[in-house]
Amino acid sequence: MRSSINRRQFGQLLLGTAAVGLLATGCGKDTEQSADGSVTLGFAWWGNEFLNAQTNQATAAFTKANPGIKIDPRPGDWASYWDKLATVTAGKDSPDVIQMDQKYIAEYGGRGALADLSTLGVDITGIDKAALATGEYSGKQYGFSTGQNALVVMANTAVFKEAGVDLPDDLSWTWDDYTKLAAKITAAGKGKLFGASYGNNESSLIIWLGQHGEQLYTDDGQLGFKEETAAKFWDQLKLQRDQQASPPASINSEDASASLESSLFGTNRLAMGWSWTNQLASLESATGSEIKMLRAPSLKGTAKDNGMYDKPTMYWAVSAQSKHPKEAAAFVDYLLNNVDAGKILMTDRGIPTNSAVLTAITPGLKPSDATVVAFLADIKADITVAPPIPPVGASGMQDSIIRYTADVLFDKSSPEQAAKAFVTEAQGMLDSARK
Repeated sequence: MRSSINRRQFGQLLLGTAAVGLLATGCGKDTEQSADGSVTLGFAWWGNEFLNAQTNQATAAFTKANPGIKIDPRPGDWASYWDKLATVTAGKDSPDVIQMDQKYIAEYGGRGALADLSTLGVDITGIDKAALATGEYSGKQYGFSTGQNALVVMANTAVFKEAGVDLPDDLSWTWDDYTKLAAKITAAGKGKLFGASYGNNESSLIIWLGQHGEQLYTDDGQLGFKEETAAKFWDQLKLQRDQQASPPASINSEDASASLESSLFGTNRLAMGWSWTNQLASLESATGSEIKMLRAPSLKGTAKDNGMYDKPTMYWAVSAQSKHPKEAAAFVDYLLNNVDAGKILMTDRGIPTNSAVLTAITPGLKPSDATVVAFLADIKADITVAPPIPPVGASGMQDSIIRYTADVLFDKSSPEQAAKAFVTEAQGMLDSARK
């Protein structure tokens, strides 16, 4: 999924540009106090019909418990969410409470569009400290993680069985093991099955760099990797194509735009796909098969060196434009810490970071969600650090990675050429944002 938002839009966030409030139901509506003394908070999030209904249920429970606060819901979809949010923020009509993504939190927070949550009195005593750190930027708390997630290899056991291939030992497998196993499945499928997808997004690169002792960004917002390490990343993807471990470039390109239900994985034609842990239930529903989560392969064949990390599924944030920051913070506190809210929201925005909420909802978890909770607990010992959050200017990084991957797979660029161009483009994004 990608957005067409650009750096110029972000640069205009605080300029007060006249703009149509595309996410708003009425300019300034949420900044006025009603005749009955209540205040209305604009609340924006992206999601599907299920998530929207669930979120509306949680907001209804909050307003029932807090009659002095009303919620103006502003749901959207990922494809248009960020363009709309940039527009209304530039127009000084930002929602009070905003669902944020990691790659945008520094863009908005670093440009003064988000409030420092550490000053608003939200209770953080029950929140995992590592999760708190993922919402900090330049010494300020711009977001609270709605829940934790990890990028994993999802293995479709039905496809493995059809190919006559055993599942790997994910505690000890290497990239060589991964590639050979995937190629074996493709060969057994005789054109019907493919072994593995290409892990070709920003998080995949972060895992790869972590295995090399490097990171995508440094703590001070610089690029933190060597060009040759990025070239090896694209070498690995090219190797998967050449050894027929993964689909041909043309099929992969078509699959990238397919819905889950019509994708190679969703139609039981792909044995291993890279996905987030909170997608397990959706994948099992689409395939009708048992899906087993696997750790990432590593260079050395040891789980502690596989570069995996806990990523916030998304964040709760408060707009710096809000005229009701106290009430907005109370709503965020409720979403983050209230057990009743947790029982409504469950794990669809990730595994709750509040230990009391997680304990309270565990008995009611669906089997797939309970599996995710157990898996994340199992890998926790091998996760040592959280990568620095993307700095201002980095919001286009994922699109860039995907584009250069396509160039390599279609033989428009060598891995070395792609890495060189990517480093130049990535550095340009960061430099431009600092001007």
